[in-house]
Amino acid sequence: MIRRATVLFLAALLPLLAGAGQAQAAGYRYWSFWERDGSAWTYATVGPSLSRPADGDVQGFRFSVSEDSGDAAKPRGAAGFDTICAKTPAKDGTKRVALVIDFGTPGDAPSGEKPPAGRTACAQVAEDATTAEALASVAKPLRYDSSALLCAIAGYPAKGCGEQVATDGKDSSPTETAGTAETAETAGSAEDGGSGPSVGLIAGAAVVVVLGAAAVWQVRRRA
Repeated sequence: MIRRATVLFLAALLPLLAGAGQAQAAGYRYWSFWERDGSAWTYATVGPSLSRPADGDVQGFRFSVSEDSGDAAKPRGAAGFDTICAKTPAKDGTKRVALVIDFGTPGDAPSGEKPPAGRTACAQVAEDATTAEALASVAKPLRYDSSALLCAIAGYPAKGCGEQVATDGKDSSPTETAGTAETAETAGSAEDGGSGPSVGLIAGAAVVVVLGAAAVWQVRRRA
């Protein structure tokens, strides 16, 4: 009798516990930067203003909502250098960088905006040019914030920059921005220790334990 009552009580509280964890879920809406390694995309370890690609490199940008670099969406579409730069012959004193620009899905778009179709471009720039300079040569206008975070490519999105949003895509704090690309990548893990449980989840678990113990005591008292 006691065991059955306890199990039923805890089962009823499980949805509340799950909700406590989900309530803490949030991400950032921003442009992520990628490098092509063979046949796979890898998240760039430096920002586009510091990256200096070599002739023949393929790099990509993807606009999406993600909690951190671990769950960031990768660029979609063709990503072969020979295909993207087929009509751009090599030229002395320059390098060619193939760029894949993925404007994301309607679900990731800010309210009232529609993502343009994805595109590829072959940027032919000076040999010492950065990725940011290569991108600027083929996808203007670019927009940056005061912390040099890339906010818009080809004018998209028209406003906003690394703002924090709920994982369902709705703004949770429109005025709060990621600040830098590194912040956007790591903010989801810095506050709660990475993949560890959130404060809300721990608090929910504590409530279940306390109330569960109370239920057992009450059943025993009545028995």
